[in-house]
Amino acid sequence: MFPRGIAIVAITCRGVETALNIGQALDDEGLKNSIFASKKYIKSGVCELEGKFGDFIKENYGRFDAIVAVMATGITIRSVAPYLESKLSDPAIIGVDASGKFVISLLSGHYGGANGLAKIIAKGIGAIPVITTASDSMGKQSVDELAKLLHLTIENPKSLAPVNAAIVNGERVVLVLVGDVKIPIDVVEESFEVKCVDKVEEAVKIVEGYAAGAIITKELLNLRELSVACTFLRARRVVVGLGCRRDSLCEHLLETINIALETVGLPAGRVDCFASVDIKRDSAAMLDAAKLFGAPLEFLSVEVLRSLSHNDLSPDSELVEEKIGVGGVCERAALIIAGKNSKLILKKTKRNGTTVAIAEDK
Repeated sequence: MFPRGIAIVAITCRGVETALNIGQALDDEGLKNSIFASKKYIKSGVCELEGKFGDFIKENYGRFDAIVAVMATGITIRSVAPYLESKLSDPAIIGVDASGKFVISLLSGHYGGANGLAKIIAKGIGAIPVITTASDSMGKQSVDELAKLLHLTIENPKSLAPVNAAIVNGERVVLVLVGDVKIPIDVVEESFEVKCVDKVEEAVKIVEGYAAGAIITKELLNLRELSVACTFLRARRVVVGLGCRRDSLCEHLLETINIALETVGLPAGRVDCFASVDIKRDSAAMLDAAKLFGAPLEFLSVEVLRSLSHNDLSPDSELVEEKIGVGGVCERAALIIAGKNSKLILKKTKRNGTTVAIAEDK
């Protein structure tokens, strides 16, 4: 979650104390964060806030995944207003009073993760979380919340308002899974009735029998107008790249995989495929891990891995290149199998002689 990090900004002496408490709470959750404050209130671990808060927003609005503003909400709202674009691209914006009594999810509550982040911060500093999105206040799962959880691309964002309204108002809403999309049903809450079909055309017919609906598919769709509100969700292909020593145990590899999935907030059931280098074809740890996840394991030659050029790749390891002929395996394997437009959502993670990286297509 929040791979680009979280900015915590305070403009008063008391606010800096609260910001430091927030930073500690985020550190405890393994969430990358940076604290900024006016020069006269800087303490150890705090970066200087150059200019006013509005200047900081102008320079950094797209740099962080979330911004926690420890100040009056009026200042925050006026500062971010000129830069608002879409709930699918705006960073999560959190408001916290200087005394740390309330933590308010202000912007990008579902898809940007502000609601969840507000709860994490509130728990960490002993504050009251304030969540005002209708679905959350009524204990119902929204479409954009589901999309965020399952790493789904929302193809028609304008449909979200009427579909979520139907959910909040207690109308019958259906979620239709098309083909072999890998969606763990256990994370879909009672907001939806779930159906499975083979083709998009069948899904459309089902949705039109409900007040509203959502369709999840792997296909790139030609969006169409339906007689009811419907959100089209595309399941991004998720690939986990693997690397391990010859004597690695399956339990160690599983531990690394599960930590990696938890880091990016990805349910285990969303993994489409595992990938590695072909000299690991006989790796019992890899074969057993893939089998336990119920996902295929694909192997690539050293030549294919070496041919990949990608901006997301970590620096090559001279030791690995000396041993097998390519400077890295798991990141390259994940990116190649995920597809030509893929990106890393988690760079290589090392643990107990095993390495894992996660890629998904765009």
